[in-house]
Amino acid sequence: MPKFSWRSKENLYSCDTKLVSVFEAVIEVVDCTVLCGLRTMEEQATAFATGHSKKEWPDSRHNTRDAGKSEAIDVIPWPIDWNDRERITLFAGYVMGVSRSMGVMLRWGGDWDEDWQTKDNTFDDLVHFELRKAKK
Repeated sequence: MPKFSWRSKENLYSCDTKLVSVFEAVIEVVDCTVLCGLRTMEEQATAFATGHSKKEWPDSRHNTRDAGKSEAIDVIPWPIDWNDRERITLFAGYVMGVSRSMGVMLRWGGDWDEDWQTKDNTFDDLVHFELRKAKK
């Protein structure tokens, strides 16, 4: 059975407990690594400057500090292959199914508008998952 490395656990436990629960269930079946949870101001500035984020501090869901926990997480299947878009997308589908079965609604960075169409995305962040905000 796959398990998280100490670094993945450290990143995971910087996140909201709902995200922790989802990814603890995911790792039981699919090996993956947690790249990022809560980001510092400097980490967010770097992510923005390098084009890995479209949000500046403190506007990213990685910067949410309610109870000191992130509402966003970046996770990729292990072993990492950044060029295997299909595998990353398949992983995201699995994550979304697990989260929904647990009653946790997520938004994925490969389908920002949540219309189940991935080709209309203008910014792909295929490893990004965030707690969905309640619709008004």
